[in-house]
Amino acid sequence: MKTASVRRSLLRAGAFAAIAAIGALAAAPAISAGDTGPAPDFVLDSNTGKPIKLSGLKGQVVMINFWATWCGPCRQEMPLLDSIYKQYKDKNFTLLGVNVEPDPKTAQDWLKKTPVSFPVLYDVKSDVSNLYKVAGMPSTVFVDRKGNVRVIHRGYKPGDENEYMNNIRMLMREK
Repeated sequence: MKTASVRRSLLRAGAFAAIAAIGALAAAPAISAGDTGPAPDFVLDSNTGKPIKLSGLKGQVVMINFWATWCGPCRQEMPLLDSIYKQYKDKNFTLLGVNVEPDPKTAQDWLKKTPVSFPVLYDVKSDVSNLYKVAGMPSTVFVDRKGNVRVIHRGYKPGDENEYMNNIRMLMREK
């Protein structure tokens, strides 16, 4: 009887700790990282049918958004990201949505219901996610025109899109 009670208490404590950790991750503020150095290069297959290489986008401000269909905040921000992309795409800006699920069909099926106009890349082996040390969804990385990581934003809550646009405008002003 005592053992079962202790076990339930431990399970309950573990569940609360997990919920608290998830909440802390989602609420984590953006980390400005002006000195983080060159963005790790990668090539991933995309929904355009052609692979996309990050270094091929040098000269542009690049926003890399790591997401998954099972992530509620990711699904919530996708239409907002599409709006941002449409607003800045003709100004040397690109947004790459990096889906982290092992089967691209999952993302493709979801995108049929919620289409976006920016390129979606498929990180089926989580190689790029690991390269960028992505610990939770969504995670967003801003890369300047020279190819350097400048801002990392973890999580999403309504209103973060304003911070995204501020980061984009700041990086676009730099030469």
